[in-house]
Amino acid sequence: MKYYKNIWIELLLKMPSLFFGFFLCSIAILLALYSKLGMSPWDVFHMGIVNHSIFSLGQTTQIVGLCVVLLSIFLKVIPGIGSIFNMFFVGIFVDLINNTGIFKTPENMVGKILMLISSIILMGISTYFYLRVELGAGPRDGLMEGLVKKLNKPVCLIRGTMEITVLIIGLFLGGPVGIGTLVSAIGIGPSVELAFRIGKYDSKKAHHMDFIDLYKNIKGTDSVDIIESKKSV
Repeated sequence: MKYYKNIWIELLLKMPSLFFGFFLCSIAILLALYSKLGMSPWDVFHMGIVNHSIFSLGQTTQIVGLCVVLLSIFLKVIPGIGSIFNMFFVGIFVDLINNTGIFKTPENMVGKILMLISSIILMGISTYFYLRVELGAGPRDGLMEGLVKKLNKPVCLIRGTMEITVLIIGLFLGGPVGIGTLVSAIGIGPSVELAFRIGKYDSKKAHHMDFIDLYKNIKGTDSVDIIESKKSV
């Protein structure tokens, strides 16, 4: 008897963790925004674009994400389904949650600081939940990977240059730069690392499924012989 291993069922089982990660990431972005202490470099860039366009914050993250994914593909980095979903759904969640009006800027500094710290912690947790399913990293990580291979430069140099570039552009566009920008730049890395340790996720051993891997799974490994038919006695 032949049994079938359905890749679509495997993907479906990974969706709750993936989307929970996107949801937490959206909350983390909004917490930083409403803390009024400054946002991460990429979100400073996003808000700078919002200040000079008709697009919402969520729509801007989608547009920038799409451009980053296309540039990554040009650099021969193939995205995964998680990369595309990240680009699309984080933006949707940001706008949906923001439109509810549940986030307000605290009147005192203690409340603002707590919002910022919560944002950093949630960003680490959210990264764990959407990476643990190994369906592709975020668009910006893909671009970083492509530039590292193309330019043959260290990851820290490429990542640092990317962050500084978007921060400077966002600053000139009027994005929310503040002490929170520095705290986020320093704190998000350790937050992600702590979440990985608690969740026992080893990013060095992870193998993310890109669209080529997905195609191969669908085309060649859908059917697997697990057990043979019972022999007649």
